[in-house]
Amino acid sequence: MTIARALTTKAVDAIKPDATRREIPDPALSGLYLVVQPSGAKSWALRYRFAGKPKKLTLGRWPIMGVADARSAASRAIEAVERGQDPGAEKQRAKAAKLEAALSERDKIKTLMEQYAKRHLANLKSGATVKRELERHVVSAWGDRDIHEISRRDVIDLLDTIVDTGRATTANRVRAYLSKFFSWAVEREIVDASPTAGVKAPAKEVSRDRVLSDDEIRWFWKACEAEGQPWGPLGLTLLLTGQRLGEAAGMTDSEIDGGLWRLSAARTKNGRAHDVPISEAVMGVLGDIERIAGDAGYIHTTTGAAPLSGFHKGRNHIADRMAEIATEERGEPVDIPHWTFHDLRRTAATGMARLGIPVRVTEAVLNHVSGTGGGIVAVYQRHDYADEKRQALEAWGRFVIEIVEGGSDNVVRLAGART
Repeated sequence: MTIARALTTKAVDAIKPDATRREIPDPALSGLYLVVQPSGAKSWALRYRFAGKPKKLTLGRWPIMGVADARSAASRAIEAVERGQDPGAEKQRAKAAKLEAALSERDKIKTLMEQYAKRHLANLKSGATVKRELERHVVSAWGDRDIHEISRRDVIDLLDTIVDTGRATTANRVRAYLSKFFSWAVEREIVDASPTAGVKAPAKEVSRDRVLSDDEIRWFWKACEAEGQPWGPLGLTLLLTGQRLGEAAGMTDSEIDGGLWRLSAARTKNGRAHDVPISEAVMGVLGDIERIAGDAGYIHTTTGAAPLSGFHKGRNHIADRMAEIATEERGEPVDIPHWTFHDLRRTAATGMARLGIPVRVTEAVLNHVSGTGGGIVAVYQRHDYADEKRQALEAWGRFVIEIVEGGSDNVVRLAGART
């Protein structure tokens, strides 16, 4: 009589598949089988009886589970049967619990925020900023909560908490970001309705009063340098000249005449020709721009055929950089209130006032028709204040550089300054 030998690693490797499924018993352990599929796949199974009924328990796949491991797993299962426990039922319960945990994790805010960032925000230029703000204000508060538990009152409470810390503008942004996140969740049929529906912005923003602080000017400058073309040079041009966005974006080489930037009446908002003295600081910015060839000679362009556009996205690029630079400098997240490119014009005007530059000269720099430069005076203002405009822009340029380099504490007024 031939005695069957226990299965070995070499023997299992050598077993070839047949046209039908086979179960090869392991003589070393009663009930343990090697299952060989027609495809060649091999696995281990244990056949046992529990409560008078035959049972089968799948142990694992070969070669991930070797011979010794298969015997150990089978022995533990047999011991469980002897203790009155059904290992097959235990395995099913464990599998069900794992599935339930996975389903629970799937609907957590932190899990869905990761998906939102990957599938939506990653495609947006401002995505990194939105992701950072959502993680900072939303995931930190709701991360482990199920999205179906979030109510309209939860949203209001979250926004009120942000407002109570003195960051009303940030609360407005978080509300907007949350609204888009929940709209995405509705589109994917994760939730039936958005809890942000009907929730108003926590605070009313008045952008016309926005002026960049010295810290923000420094962060803005460094952000523009880090961003580079095309948005960096345009941002610095706006800050240093105080001119309107559309006029600066459409700047051409033909408008540069020595130390002047000559804007024709057709190029200005108020229809008045306007000369802008080019300060040393502006000259440095323009000189560093790598020109893109084009018939029109645009300076701020990506194609050479048209001036820059998409200003909102460009602003967001610089704002993102500012936040990163400010956070690195302070060693903690810094909340920078929302600003626009037009706020740079107001910042320049306010800065010149700090330097003691007369209001009428500042209006001449900005090409304002109303105010102290209105009426008959405005007709001659272009020529009457040419020297004063140059002095003002040179002083403002030097002052900005001092702020960037950390020396803005001492404000030096122009000699003979008057209002």
